[in-house]
Amino acid sequence: MISRSAIGRNARLAFPRPCCAQPANRRGLAAAVSGSTSFNYSSGEASGVKVASRDVAGPTTKLAVVAKAGTRYQTLPGLTTGLEQFAFKNTEKRSALRITREAELLGGQLTSYHTREALVIEAKFLREDLPYFTELLGEVISQTKYTPHEYHEEVEHIIKLSQKKLLADVAGLAINSAHGVAFHRGLGTALYPSSSTPLTKYLNEESIKDFASSAYGKANIAVVANGASQEELTKWVGEFFSQVPSTSAQLSSDASKYYGGEERIAHDGGNSMVIAFPGSSSFTSGGSYKPEISVLAALLGGQSSIKWSPGFSLLSKAASSFPGASAVTTHYAYSDAGLLAVQFSGSAKAIRGATTEAVKAIKSIADGTISKEDITKAIALAKYRALEEGQNIESGLVSTGAGLVHGGKPFQIDEIGKSVESVSAEKLKSAAKALLDGKSTVSAVGDLYELPFAEEIGLKI
Repeated sequence: MISRSAIGRNARLAFPRPCCAQPANRRGLAAAVSGSTSFNYSSGEASGVKVASRDVAGPTTKLAVVAKAGTRYQTLPGLTTGLEQFAFKNTEKRSALRITREAELLGGQLTSYHTREALVIEAKFLREDLPYFTELLGEVISQTKYTPHEYHEEVEHIIKLSQKKLLADVAGLAINSAHGVAFHRGLGTALYPSSSTPLTKYLNEESIKDFASSAYGKANIAVVANGASQEELTKWVGEFFSQVPSTSAQLSSDASKYYGGEERIAHDGGNSMVIAFPGSSSFTSGGSYKPEISVLAALLGGQSSIKWSPGFSLLSKAASSFPGASAVTTHYAYSDAGLLAVQFSGSAKAIRGATTEAVKAIKSIADGTISKEDITKAIALAKYRALEEGQNIESGLVSTGAGLVHGGKPFQIDEIGKSVESVSAEKLKSAAKALLDGKSTVSAVGDLYELPFAEEIGLKI
């Protein structure tokens, strides 16, 4: 489908055949005032596909197919990356060139990316073009050709470039290493295959096609929109996703298990070190969500949220005593597990000092010696971050889609704000104590002569 009023006379000549999906009318400027101000999602089902939408007022829409096909679920190395790169290539109905030209004529933007748990095929466009882009995404996941020439000339080349990029990224290597040490398989699988992975043994257009047949099954995907009504989205998904296969071969992974341990990788391109602990699953997973972990991440911090100020966080204070080192705390939340990671970058000598102070900071939280004011600030910051993430179109869309395909619930912004507010000083103290009593995960990349071992900074592995 392509809306004729959106393109000029030359474009009409370029596409002489009528397209199959045509909106009843284009609302034009009226679309700017449609929708609501609510940031909560409505969810349902159409043609056996999970559907969720947030009808935020505005003239644009973001639509995504979220598949439970991240690296955690790939059956062979590189399949998730390969399937991501095949998005918007030749289909049974359209060439890749036609897809590109039609999307450009409508002012649309197309992209694909993946996380450890999800593969996302996404489109951004003017609100009135929802029918066309819904049809396009349905076509991409059900009718892509997976041709040999596209694999060898385009997909394989991009995968090799991503391998080289990862090899030079010490911070990325450290985070991938930490996940591997913490979870081994499943969530421990790297986001991109390393340069030493024998991809020719596992990866080709046929293996990617076989993976797609399971990854894009109706039970394995959710269609999520921001800037579209639930009624309208359900209507078009019902029409254009009816051809998506209802495969019984769903992708699955063993339940995540935290192991912990240590890994050290020599690298002459810089230094990065990660100390990590078991975290919380995502909010959309239901009962296993622990809001105190988000507050703990805000309290540890590392980077100031106020310009010209070192900030209140414990790690920003610790890092300031060791010039040349920076620290950031991130909570990676997944469907059934999480990883609370503190990452240090800079000179190896400065990292050694900063990591030692960071462990002391965690111990001070466990001992209950943190001021009430700092805890209040951490709760407020954690609440803001959670609400901002829910309000953010990108992260809220992916979180909702991932929640639905994992049997959870949509990302509801009101509920997560209340859960973070309920965190007490006692909960924080108990969470920090549990981290120190259990096994930690430590990954060091860089100058291993200077970078410390886990026991040298007071951690158990």
